[in-house]
Formats: sequence, C-alpha cells, structure tokens
Amino acid sequence: MGGLSMSPDNGERSDRPANLDYVPKWAGDDRQGQARSAEPGLSNEAEGFPDRDLSQRPRSLDPEIIHFRQLPRPRRGWFASSAGLVIAAALGAVIGLAVTGQFPSIFGETAQFSTKMNELASMLDHKKSPEPARSLPAGVVTAPTGQLSANGAPAHIATVGGTNAAAPIIRGVTESEIRFGISAPFTGPARELGQNLKMGIEAAFNMANANGGVYGRQLRLIAVDDGYEPARTATTIKQLYEKDQVFALVGNVGTPTAVVALPYALDRKMLFFGAFTGAGLLRNDPPDRYVFNYRASYAEETAAVVNYLVKVRQLLPEQIAVFAQQDAYGDAGFAGVEKAIRSLRGGNETPILRLNYQRNTVDVDDAVTQLQLKRRIPIKAVIMVPTYRAAAKFIEKTRDLYPDMIFTSVSFVGSTALADELMLLGPKYATGVIVTQVVPAVEGHSSLVLDYKSALAKYFPGVPSDYVSLEGYVDGSVLIAALQRNGPQLDTEKLVGTLESVRDLDIGLGTPVTFSRSEHQGVHKVWGTQLDANVHYQSIDLQ
Repeated sequence: MGGLSMSPDNGERSDRPANLDYVPKWAGDDRQGQARSAEPGLSNEAEGFPDRDLSQRPRSLDPEIIHFRQLPRPRRGWFASSAGLVIAAALGAVIGLAVTGQFPSIFGETAQFSTKMNELASMLDHKKSPEPARSLPAGVVTAPTGQLSANGAPAHIATVGGTNAAAPIIRGVTESEIRFGISAPFTGPARELGQNLKMGIEAAFNMANANGGVYGRQLRLIAVDDGYEPARTATTIKQLYEKDQVFALVGNVGTPTAVVALPYALDRKMLFFGAFTGAGLLRNDPPDRYVFNYRASYAEETAAVVNYLVKVRQLLPEQIAVFAQQDAYGDAGFAGVEKAIRSLRGGNETPILRLNYQRNTVDVDDAVTQLQLKRRIPIKAVIMVPTYRAAAKFIEKTRDLYPDMIFTSVSFVGSTALADELMLLGPKYATGVIVTQVVPAVEGHSSLVLDYKSALAKYFPGVPSDYVSLEGYVDGSVLIAALQRNGPQLDTEKLVGTLESVRDLDIGLGTPVTFSRSEHQGVHKVWGTQLDANVHYQSIDLQ
C-alpha cells in the first residue's frame, strides 16, 4: 500500500468527486489528479474517483480502508511537501528516542509514559526477531576490564559471587585474596623485630587460609624492608600503596617510622592496624578513624613499671633514670615515665635523668658517662626505652659499676632478642632484668599461647616462640575476627565500622579486646616478666 500525502490545511473542503469508498477527512484533502491502477478488480468508478463529489458522501465514525494505486500530486507545491517531510521526520525522531530510551529523559519520565515507550520498543524488537542473548552461568560476575587506579596502576576488582553486576573496585581485594602490607626492619640492628612480627602475623594468616580463608579469600602479607629508618619508610609505604596495591597496613614496626607512614596512610584513608609501637601519636583523643591499636601504650607500660619500682621495690622517684633512644620512640617512653612520676608526686614536676643514644647504633658511652656523673642522689633503677642490642650493651657497661641496679625495659625491646644478647655476656648480666609485655607469657599454657605455638611449629618449624611473634599472631587473630564479622562485602569504611563495633572479643588473652568510636586501642593490660639465672622469662606481678 502506498503512503498518503497529508496537508495541514484540513479545514478546506474539496468539490471534486470522491471514490465510491469512503475516504476519511484527514486523507481526503489535497488529492488532485486521477488514481491510475493496473490492478485487476478495480471498477471504473474507482479509477474515475475525481469525477465524484466527496461532499455528498455521508460521514462515518469508522473509516474504511481504501487502496490508491498512485498518490495524487498535491496542488499546494513545496509548502505542503516540506510540511509533510517535517512531520514525518518528527515522528521518526520520537520513535527513535523512544526505542533508545532517551525520550523520557528529555520530557520527564512518568510511569505511564515509560510503560508505553517500553511496550513500543518491545514490539519493534519483536518484529526484528533478534537471536536471543546467551545468559552467563549462575554466579559468574562480570567486571570492567582494563581499568586503572588513580595512580595508573592496574585496578583490582572485588566482587561477591552470585551478584549480577560488577562490584566496586577495592584496592588490594579480589575474589580470591586480600593483600596487606607491613613496613618493618628486616635488615640492620633491629631486624629481629621485623622478622618475628611478620612471622607471627603470617602464622595467623596461614591458619585462616588453611581453613578456606575469609569468605573464600586468602590473606596475603607483603613485607618491605625500611631498616628502621624513617627516610626509607617514605619509599616503602609508597611502594605498598601504589605498586603492591595493599588493602591495609598491619604491624608496621617503630615510632620514628610511624611518624612518616601514618600521615601518608591517613591522607589516603588506608587502615593502619596493629602497629608495633605504643607511641601516643597513634593514640589521639578522639582517635584517628583509620588507626587501630591492639597493644597497650608506652605510657601504660612505663606507668606500670614506675608504680612497681616505687610501691613494690620501695624506690624514690628521684632514684629512677631513663635510658632512651634519641628519637620519637625514646621521647614517647620518657614522656610516659614523666607522667607517672608526676602523678605519684601529686602533679609536682621532678627532674628526671635521661640517658640518650642514637638510633640504629650501640654507642652508649655518653649515656654511661652521664650516669656516673649523677652522684648527689644515686640512681637505683633505669627504665630503658631501647632496641635489644643497645640495651644489652648498656647493661654490659654498667652492671659491674652498679651491681644492684634494677634494669627494666618496655616491650618494644624484643624480649627474646634481648635475652639472646645477654646470654652471650653471661648469667650475671641477664638475671633480674625486667621487661614489660603487652601479651601473656609465652611459657604459659593458655589456649591462645598453645594455638600460637601450634601455628608456629606448623608453618615455621624449628623457630622458638617469642613475645614479638606472639604479638604479631594476636594482631592477625584480631584482624581476622573483624574480617569475619564484616561479611563478604569488604571495603575500608565498612571494616572500620565493624572494628568500632567489636565488644569483649575473647581470643584467649585473659582480657577481652574491645573497640568503639572513641576507643581504638583494643587492650590496656600490661604483663610483667623477669629473666632468671637460666635466662628464661618468669611472670611477675607488677602491682
């Protein structure tokens, strides 16, 4: 059937005769000339429809379909033709917009309009009869490919099985693994600290991975060596974030290195969990959102030992000195001693002798000299805020000068490494040395310690138990418990919220682990240990 030419001038009437069949008004105007047909069956009346008068034909509400062999040429020239083309183009555009789904966005989508457009698009698609699309198997998740992160590194996709759309891109998280990073000393004078802490975290991770991981994801720890030097930490933290694309940092070692690493992590909203330091810069009030500590602070460790020396050993505060590393770590420990002594004296300031040494050295001669110059009130106890080699060297050079001196150290020293160093010197250098701990005694038989020793024997056979690796194991265990509570949909903000909701988590420490929005330190308990003549640590009561 040929198309009909329509005129916008529908109000005019034609005096020409009409076809015997009724032609509706919208098709009757503007027809001129004769319809020529070679089709058999058409009557002469139909062929000669120009000789009939349409005005004499009664009108009906139900127009009949008529067939024209040829469209009559309009008499109105280019205007009618142009108008017809404009209307046809407009209708085509509307239909095209409706099919592509753009029409509603232009005129404002309503439920009724959207439904009509969908029906029209469906009818058109049905007429095209395309080959039906093949659906993906159930559980298969699609994700965009070739995406890059903001720094240009390949982006990693985290999805959850069974969803029908790509999950958001989460740094360091895929369907098969979660990557964590640790910046610590694995070479240099403090290497045992980094090696043991990493070992403890990996022991906990390996136990979880052997049981299927966390919601099917394996936990992976990527370690980089900063040598316990802040200048190197700037590079290692950047490497973990940009190159290794880790989800979070766990167990970073040291206070001076944290001074560099922490701002970098906070600026990028990266979780900074379980750092091996008790410094106050990780314990702001209120706490930084992305910083979570397991261990007690240096202020709590030094307060515990000051109280022990004054109340249990009956020393005067003036008889206590501090041997400290000359950096942020030593400053934090010294500040804790100052605060504890000030509290005992009712707020009065009391000068405290501080004996310093340089980080990553065992040059303690100046400290020994300063101690010998203190004659007016003899020093009877030294609270050390050191690394293990510097502590051992200081004890070696002062033990014979002060046979009754009480030496104590905060937990960062590395208890096993310190004992090993003192053993080389002989029992008299080791006996009686006190180390405060932030984990239970490794010689104990609690469920936590037995689980830790079992994991250590399985994944690091032949390696002895150690307070630092036990702390790493606790860090990993608390983090795993939080990941399990979090659920399969993992991102930093959700995990932070999960951690802040942890209450009374019992992992066998003898004290529960608790976090909240205003408390990002899980445990405040300090344990006391002391070396005996066999260079083994025994538990002591600090109260």
